[in-house]
Formats: sequence, C-alpha cells, structure tokens
Amino acid sequence: MSKLKHYETMFIIKPTLTDEETVAEIEKVKANIEKNGGEIVSCDDMGSRQLAYEIEKNKRGYYFVIYFKSPASAILELERTYRINEQILRFLFIKYENKKEITAWTKMSDEAAKKAN
Repeated sequence: MSKLKHYETMFIIKPTLTDEETVAEIEKVKANIEKNGGEIVSCDDMGSRQLAYEIEKNKRGYYFVIYFKSPASAILELERTYRINEQILRFLFIKYENKKEITAWTKMSDEAAKKAN
C-alpha cells in the first residue's frame, strides 16, 4: 500500500437542501474517502455562508472541511465523485507535503476537532 499523504478538502453544498439532506451528502463524502483508503482525522462544519459570487444561481452555500490522510491514488476518484455529485457547487483539495505544512495541517485539524466537541 502506498504511503498516506495529508490532505484537506473543502466543499460547498447547495443551500436548497434540507438539514437531513445536507448531513446525508456530508456522510456520503466521508464514506467515499474511507472507501478509497482514506482515514478522516477531523472535520470542520463551517455552516451556511454567503458566496463571494453567485454559483448556479445560488448566493449562499453550506461549507464543510475534512482533514484526512489518504493514498495519493485515491484523490482522482474522490474528485470524480465530487464532479458527478450535483449537490456540490464547488470543491477543493489541498495536499500538505513538507514538515512545515504537515505541522500546520496537524494544528488546523486539532482546532477543528476541538471545535467539533
């Protein structure tokens, strides 16, 4: 198995979904990360926010961040599933490679875990 890399993914879900549907979409993304060999470290639920610009006629979006470790090969599959999910307006993956970046990733994931509790 390839070495696990540190990643952060942020995605914006359509604001027109109910709370239950939003939670279901988030769980679907988490399950997909784990199915592809990823290990979720922490999550940051940023809630509904104003978008910087209108996307698909939406002025708001539900922001969610997941800090996880995963084999590099899994990212392409995760991106593919994001693209075909019509409920996700935008998404972003950030890879943390060197020691300084991984230290920052650890700090951010710890803060997200504290915020969640």
